[in-house]
Amino acid sequence: MAQPIAYLIPGSSPPRLSLIGTVITFVLFILVLPSWVRQRWNSRQPWLTLGVRSRRSESSAGSCLIQGLLRSAGLLALTCLPLLLGSWGRWLGELTTGDVINALLLCFGLGLAEELLFRGWLWGELNALTGPRTAVIGQAVIFSLAHTRFDQGFLPMVGLLTGLLLLGLILAVQRRLDRGCLWGCVGLHGGLVGGWFALRSGLLQVSPSAPDWLIGPGGAHANPLGGLVGIIALSVLLWRQLTALAKAARP
Repeated sequence: MAQPIAYLIPGSSPPRLSLIGTVITFVLFILVLPSWVRQRWNSRQPWLTLGVRSRRSESSAGSCLIQGLLRSAGLLALTCLPLLLGSWGRWLGELTTGDVINALLLCFGLGLAEELLFRGWLWGELNALTGPRTAVIGQAVIFSLAHTRFDQGFLPMVGLLTGLLLLGLILAVQRRLDRGCLWGCVGLHGGLVGGWFALRSGLLQVSPSAPDWLIGPGGAHANPLGGLVGIIALSVLLWRQLTALAKAARP
């Protein structure tokens, strides 16, 4: 995709070409997705099936989105607290207009795109092929593998895989708790990505001496989901979700 674009937009940098190619691919995915769901899943309302729309009797999209954003803010706060208390971080509270725009695009653009892909289309495909229980685990495994960098050593890789696997499970369970609505997942996932970008762009200064087990692997581009605090926080959230799901299933 990037090579044809390079002829149309000469002089563009490789990262920009990659971004443009990704956007075009997602647009094509969105255009094809409704007809795919109609034919493959025998659904007359594809956006309802995917969770983009919700029935009037179910949780509203706005409410689910706000709750997801609040959960992401809580997880990020738990990640930042040890850094600030341990003198590995300093609060700056500075953001440029460009940083704010990028954070919002990551939150709502990337959040929606990835949730449509993983908790919308992929989960639905795996559910049809393997059954509900296997599909939940399968989509989380694929999600974690797709986002893990394998050039950081064994232990950092294991930590990152674990954190991403937990997040994939949390997002799937969240959609079940929201009765199929996808927007709670968008808020949680997008809030984590956009919020962490905003923190590292100017809100929070992290010391280079901050330990990887705390901040997560990746060095200057650390992913807190692979750190000890992130894994513990995600584990607690998943446990609370499963408890709520079990209570909701009781007669």
